[in-house]
Amino acid sequence: MDALVIGGGPAGLAAAEVLSGAGRSVLLAEAKPSLGRKLLMAGKSGLNLTKEEAGFGAAYGTDWLAPMLAGFGPAEVRAWAEGLGQDTFVGSTGRVFPRAMKASPLLRAWLGRLQGVTVRTRWRWQGWEGRAALFATPDGPQRIEAPATVLALGGASWARLGSDGAWAEVLAAEGVALAPFRPANMGFTVNWSPHMAPHFGSPVKGVRLMAGALDSRGEFIISERGLEGGGIYEVSAAMRDGAPLLLDLLPDLTAEEIAARLAKGGKESIGNRLRKRLGLSAAARALLMEFGRPLPEGSALAALLKALPVIHSGPRPLDEAISVAGGVRREAVDAGLMLKARPGVFVAGEMLDWEAPTGGYLITGCLATGRWAGHAASQYLG
Repeated sequence: MDALVIGGGPAGLAAAEVLSGAGRSVLLAEAKPSLGRKLLMAGKSGLNLTKEEAGFGAAYGTDWLAPMLAGFGPAEVRAWAEGLGQDTFVGSTGRVFPRAMKASPLLRAWLGRLQGVTVRTRWRWQGWEGRAALFATPDGPQRIEAPATVLALGGASWARLGSDGAWAEVLAAEGVALAPFRPANMGFTVNWSPHMAPHFGSPVKGVRLMAGALDSRGEFIISERGLEGGGIYEVSAAMRDGAPLLLDLLPDLTAEEIAARLAKGGKESIGNRLRKRLGLSAAARALLMEFGRPLPEGSALAALLKALPVIHSGPRPLDEAISVAGGVRREAVDAGLMLKARPGVFVAGEMLDWEAPTGGYLITGCLATGRWAGHAASQYLG
């Protein structure tokens, strides 16, 4: 065996594909009973593979991934998926999906193409003993010594799918510099008053969300636990880091236009003016009442409708986040993603300290870093 890949998600599979394509014999070890479990979960919402846009790499907020994305960016992701027999299409926002709108056909084709890869499931990595990787398996402890190893164990969210972050303690003991885990692309807890209960599950559309330098026109959901959905996820990084969330409930109208329409309501109740004169949905009106009472009058109400402050109690727990920030720091690896503290061991995917917004960036980043680590491991093998 030439190489050991630990982790059977997109990054690990990408590394295994590159290594086996270079003629290397590969053992792929996965702690769960099957491979690609988080990828299959992502497929339930359509499997957003990547995004076609100018300056794609800028969304990551770091230039660390630039060479990796240059080698395997949106165009390469589409070509790769179509090479697996999965036609893709570009949505109205530039997001790229397989036409099948699910992950299982792509995953089956991908696994079928991994020649020279031996797969072992229910093998949980325990760390190292000397040069050997230790695993707890159904058949008892196993020791595997490989000339090159790629770690692709995921972040620290959705533990039931395999990403539990337990590897951090092992790497820290090896002297690897780590950034603390933080949730990314997550919902936020709100302690609602009783009047919000009828609106649980309601979508909020046509609203602009603003937090720090981020803004979104995406839809979000009022849930019993708080606020969730794509619109919230797009501004979640700024909210997590302390920026207040403001809602522009009428982004297509100026404050002056809103004030003028409200004035035409005469003696109508405020509820009727919001509904009839401004067209606010029941969910938007409920949010206004929840966070804006006692409501001001005239221009002050118009200003409030353009920048409604949302009071929340912070992010949902780390394990509920779509992804995480934090992990192996940039200075802990070389240009090929090999650990400086452990030569011959490479790291890929969400284990690395980078953060991707929603919109296909996460899967593309995992594929790109997995392939990069796979190429570097193959070169290391000589």
